[in-house]
Amino acid sequence: MKTRHFLLGCALTAALSVSGMMKAQAEIKEGPVEYKAGDVVCEGWQAYDTEKEGKRPAVLIIHQWTGVSDYEKMRARMVAELGYNVLVADIYGKGVRPQKPDAAKEAGKYKGDRALYRERISAALDVLFKDPRTDDTRVAAMGYCFGGTGALEAARSGASLKGVVSFHGNLNTPTPDDAKNIKGQVLVLHGADDPVVPPAEVEAFEKEMKGHSVKYWFVSYPGAVHSFTQKGAGNDNSKGSAYNADADEKSWKEMKDFFEKVLK
Repeated sequence: MKTRHFLLGCALTAALSVSGMMKAQAEIKEGPVEYKAGDVVCEGWQAYDTEKEGKRPAVLIIHQWTGVSDYEKMRARMVAELGYNVLVADIYGKGVRPQKPDAAKEAGKYKGDRALYRERISAALDVLFKDPRTDDTRVAAMGYCFGGTGALEAARSGASLKGVVSFHGNLNTPTPDDAKNIKGQVLVLHGADDPVVPPAEVEAFEKEMKGHSVKYWFVSYPGAVHSFTQKGAGNDNSKGSAYNADADEKSWKEMKDFFEKVLK
């Protein structure tokens, strides 16, 4: 009988433990957020944990070259599950969601006009900073490919960010001296074999950061090319863009550890 009582007690404890874990799991609310950047109507995407009370650190996600997509929404959900208030910025404007080959042309408009790119990022940051769930002393930005470039431009613009993360983004800028405006820390997650970001661009970026005493980390993944976090890129490195499961997993952990450090 004693043994039976002990087993029943263990079972009850385990059941209560599982119940407690289920209650502790994040309950993510997500949906579109409409806002304006000048005269342009934009439609971003927000995600946050409804079980978390009060203000919390916040993260802006800047999309890749096809605009706000299911990919960014997935990443927003993942970041929100970590306890952050998340907004996906809409750089292009509501309804502008280009696919290949038009995506390159649309992204090029902003890469060729960094002032415009920064304006669109700033408009989204303004929404995130003013959100009642945001602790405006603890805000960061991150982005993928085109968005990785944007995250770095947000930092160079002098935005009040504790940190920025670039996943396989371009590192170049027409105004490298703007690195003097960077207020937070920088993390670059790079494919070592990325043909889109050649060694000369990496060298210039590191010179830019060091020349302005920016606290930065540069992590390079051997065997990874452009778009290494995106499964839709396929698995053929010879095309210049391809998914790399190992680099995807490791870069996500680097990002998590970085945000833990700069935001918490």
